[in-house]
Amino acid sequence: MPTPSPKRRRAAASTAGAARTPRKKAASSRNAPPTRSQATHHARTRRAHANETAEDYAEAIADLIQATGEARVTDLARCLGVSHVTVIRTIARLQRDGLVTTQPYRSVFLTTKGTSLAEEARRRHQIVLDVLLALGVPKDAAQTDAEGIEHHVGAETLAAFERFNRRVARARKR
Repeated sequence: MPTPSPKRRRAAASTAGAARTPRKKAASSRNAPPTRSQATHHARTRRAHANETAEDYAEAIADLIQATGEARVTDLARCLGVSHVTVIRTIARLQRDGLVTTQPYRSVFLTTKGTSLAEEARRRHQIVLDVLLALGVPKDAAQTDAEGIEHHVGAETLAAFERFNRRVARARKR
């Protein structure tokens, strides 16, 4: 039987020693149990994800009605980049939630609750977009990023964004 090289002997010895030596646990925050605060943050993110679709649809319906006078399923599918079937299923859920009304083979209409949701989503979108543009983010990238951020920004952060936008606007007037 050939004699193992010194390199292989060292590797075998270190592996064997590692198996016998108990590992020390790293004292890192990654291993710490989650706190109630972390759970609160995750719960807020899950709620934001759950509301994203409703907000996007309400905003798209409002935009289509403003631009063309109606919001048809085919127009919503094209606008949101989803299938006709996806729009129909989502509209059914929005109808159950009291955000839209529909009639067979007719346009989709926002209820008062849906209109309020669309206006709030549009307001948050514009605030986030203005911040990103003021920071120098290119317009296309800012538009894309604002579409995602608007759903997750909290009330305190949104208020800070508004203050920032006002300061930027005042600085531009000087």
